[in-house]
Amino acid sequence: MHKTSNPFTALNPVAATPAGAALPMTRGFYTILAAQFFSSLGDNVLLFAAIALLKSMAAPAWQIPVLQQFFVFAFILLAPFVGAYADALPKGQVMFISNSIKIVGCLAMLFGLHPLIAYGFVGLGAALYSPAKYGILTECLPLERLVWANGWMEGLTVAAIILGAIFGGVLIGPRVEAQIVQHLSELAFNGGIDTAPEFAILVILGIYLIAAVLNVYIPKLKIEHALTHRDPASLVKEFCLSLGMLWKDPLGQVSLAVTSLFWGVGTSLRFIILTWAAAALELDLERATQLTAMVAVGLAIGSVIAAKAVPVTHAVRVLPLGIAMGLVVLAMVWVTDWRVASLLLILIGILAGSFLIPMNALLQHRGHLLMGSGHSIAVQNFNENLSILLLLGAYSLMIRAGFSIDTVVIVFGLFIALSMGVIHHRHRHDQDLNP
Repeated sequence: MHKTSNPFTALNPVAATPAGAALPMTRGFYTILAAQFFSSLGDNVLLFAAIALLKSMAAPAWQIPVLQQFFVFAFILLAPFVGAYADALPKGQVMFISNSIKIVGCLAMLFGLHPLIAYGFVGLGAALYSPAKYGILTECLPLERLVWANGWMEGLTVAAIILGAIFGGVLIGPRVEAQIVQHLSELAFNGGIDTAPEFAILVILGIYLIAAVLNVYIPKLKIEHALTHRDPASLVKEFCLSLGMLWKDPLGQVSLAVTSLFWGVGTSLRFIILTWAAAALELDLERATQLTAMVAVGLAIGSVIAAKAVPVTHAVRVLPLGIAMGLVVLAMVWVTDWRVASLLLILIGILAGSFLIPMNALLQHRGHLLMGSGHSIAVQNFNENLSILLLLGAYSLMIRAGFSIDTVVIVFGLFIALSMGVIHHRHRHDQDLNP
């Protein structure tokens, strides 16, 4: 890892912000946030609807985490192309196209396509969406507002996760099956909706449609990085150069490592909690789904704390919180009461949000300076989703091997603490070598 004496001394926030583009409290900025909220809400509700569909099909237990693997394949395979695509068009237009793809995937699942394949198609839309939704922040805001803007963006994303878990649990629960679906079955034409998961998917279609309409009203900003190459080989080469550039940058490297680790472990933890809640707390799928929202509640609290207390220039100081998060995860194996479990999961979320938001803002800023926001977010997505793919694969293998859920929790808790410890030690070592 290379190190410069003070990478922030050369920053010029004014130069990094297009004239007249700051949108901190304007209608345009609120439109961006609203569009992100509804798109993310649809993604989160759809995940639990797809899980319920797999259970109704009596699919093997290992297929549930594989569901998310199918979702992230597109992020990895299309990483060389989606960043350049997001930078070459107005980002509101890219977000509209992305939500349209999600709608098609949702319809395919409703009409009988296997949930793994249909959810993978929704992942294609999400892969296109991500560089645009984050990249637009660096185009319309100055450096000193990035942590603040990320706090808003991540806060609403977390709100969508919370509501998605609660709303998704209700939609796939027995009450919807007994009341709404039965009434639909009495109609002459009900579109073939005869189960709670199918009704949930119908509701999700409406959520995605709202997001697509909001995308139309996102302000069009100046295109900063037009495509210089259009052939796939050149785009792959350009992506590899961007990938190497971020990993060689001292601040880009540490922030990329931390965010990749977080999303890999965090996504796996979401599925682990569902299994753990059933085994340790004896909760059904509806209540276990809603329990996952407790981590998101804590993440929202941690995001607010970080947005107010941690400037981008001090982002690396929060690394020890990641070690603490891993140790708190270990405590799950001794919990048998849902109230204690809720408090513990909120604490895990607070620790996660307190280090994720500053790291995310730092990574976006370094990427925007080095290669353009869309390219940098695509690099970030590639690494984060590769981490998700590998760690979900590890979780699936442990399930197939018959590991107990307590063993799985211990393995993941130790992995978080040790990995964050290595990253923190290496960063401090490089600082000592290059004061």
